Amino acid sequence: MLRTRIITALLLAGGCLGVLFWLPTPYPGLAFGMVAAIAAWEWAGLIKAGKLGRCAFPLVTALSCFALFNWPGLQFPVWLIAAFFWLGLIPFWLSLRWQLTSRPLGYFVGLLVIVPTWAAMTMLQSISPMLLLLCMALVWVADIAAYAAGRLWGRHKLAIHISPGKTWEGAIGAGIAVVIFVFVVAYVYPTPDDPLQPSLTWVPVLLLLTAVSIVGDLFESMIKRQAGVKDSSNLLPGHGGVLDRIDSLTSTLPILAFALALVQS
Repeated sequence: MLRTRIITALLLAGGCLGVLFWLPTPYPGLAFGMVAAIAAWEWAGLIKAGKLGRCAFPLVTALSCFALFNWPGLQFPVWLIAAFFWLGLIPFWLSLRWQLTSRPLGYFVGLLVIVPTWAAMTMLQSISPMLLLLCMALVWVADIAAYAAGRLWGRHKLAIHISPGKTWEGAIGAGIAVVIFVFVVAYVYPTPDDPLQPSLTWVPVLLLLTAVSIVGDLFESMIKRQAGVKDSSNLLPGHGGVLDRIDSLTSTLPILAFALALVQS
């Protein structure tokens, strides 16, 4: 099992780097669109859609991404809605453990989860492939640190009814690791004239982003628990499905893109 996980992880890492740094525009957006369509297929399965829904929802998702590609002015409102969704609505949703019983609502929520993420990935990659890689790495660092800290020191459950393995100690470890990661990157790749150069005032922002990444993870865990499945699919041997790999990215990347668009406006 461990060997399978490692091989899959290496293939995913190689594919991700290839898309980010080797594919010319607009092919990265197309590659991200394929990921979005697969994630939509998995989401349709989680909300118990029938065969027609599982075929149609990926198509609707891909067309939504295509619309945002052709009308980029719509991306900012989409990120604004996504920011409200993740920061304003989902914490209450998690605390009350709402059941996603309405299929039309399930499709709408799926679009809110997947499409803004696609738009964020294409926007960040168009600015700089390294920027997108670092944004994704921030989330990966949070995930790895949360797992490691939770295994070593975890005592107090974070959301036992949603994801029993997550602990407050893991969340704290994730926040500390993200702050260290960002400042180490800033030290290794200094950009003194950049207004976004990290400073101590960034610490609350980085901790908020860490919390948002955990919220994204918890939300998908709750949807899977309600669906009665462990993984969103079995497409990635040893890693479950695409949604299982991008759950924290779906909450974090749209907010990062939204914040960057605000700074640049």
